[in-house]
Amino acid sequence: MFILELTYPGPPERVDELLDEHVAWLNAGYEAGVFMASGRQNPRVGGVILAVGDDRAEIEKLTATDPLLIGGACTYRIIEFFATMTAPALAPYRQQLP
Repeated sequence: MFILELTYPGPPERVDELLDEHVAWLNAGYEAGVFMASGRQNPRVGGVILAVGDDRAEIEKLTATDPLLIGGACTYRIIEFFATMTAPALAPYRQQLP
């Protein structure tokens, strides 16, 4: 599993300009079964996406296509972790440590 942390280095107006494209990109990620949850941080300095995947390189490739990143409105920090404990609804995503 991955936590994708977005940071907005510039003014929020730049994010707003690209928000519709970013939401379409998010929707595609949800439809593909990669994204599980997302939202903006409070205060609005960035956002967070919870993603599933077997390969960090694939997640990096996916984040590189985010219109916010392409447009210079955000940067990404990708945190990979093992979901060894989950809520019952997320049981299919539980992992064993390697």
